[in-house]
Amino acid sequence: MSAETPVQSTGTFTRLRLRFRDWRGTRPFWAGLFTLLGGIPIAYFPYATLKLGHMSLAMATTAGAGSLIIGVLLFTLGLTMWFQSATRVFAGVAAILLALVSLVISNIGGFLIGFLLALIGGALALSWAPGEPPAEAAGEHDDANAPTGDAIPDDSVQDPTTGEQFPPASFEKREDGEADGVRAAGGHRVG
Repeated sequence: MSAETPVQSTGTFTRLRLRFRDWRGTRPFWAGLFTLLGGIPIAYFPYATLKLGHMSLAMATTAGAGSLIIGVLLFTLGLTMWFQSATRVFAGVAAILLALVSLVISNIGGFLIGFLLALIGGALALSWAPGEPPAEAAGEHDDANAPTGDAIPDDSVQDPTTGEQFPPASFEKREDGEADGVRAAGGHRVG
């Protein structure tokens, strides 16, 4: 390899992965994913038919429409958390409430699978906070924050424990010229 060898740029997969990572970091991604996944079993199980050998077991209930509505709402709330992160608090509270309602309406919340996923997703949405923008590079400063190169004089450095006391202490001198002690604010002698 010589100095004239061109540097290979990153591949398409690496660029897409890095862009996805940046996108994921600016929104409650995991909250949306758990909420979205929580809606699937809640909506699916009331309409599912299980086959065990020659026997088929239908789990359809009279509340199948309610289960479908709850599942679709949870799915929509998960997408809302991804694409409208400003509404994360509303979406998180709504996801928790829908998860609790699904316990009664939809086969114990999609056999507890959908309930737990939606509950965790709602809690993650409530606890997520946007991150701070990245700090500036080491050599770049705004004019107001730029270091001036002036050092602090040694005599201006103060120990925080010896700072100004409240109320200020006052020494009284006795007749022979020595300090008698400290008077507190109420006039009582201290020391």
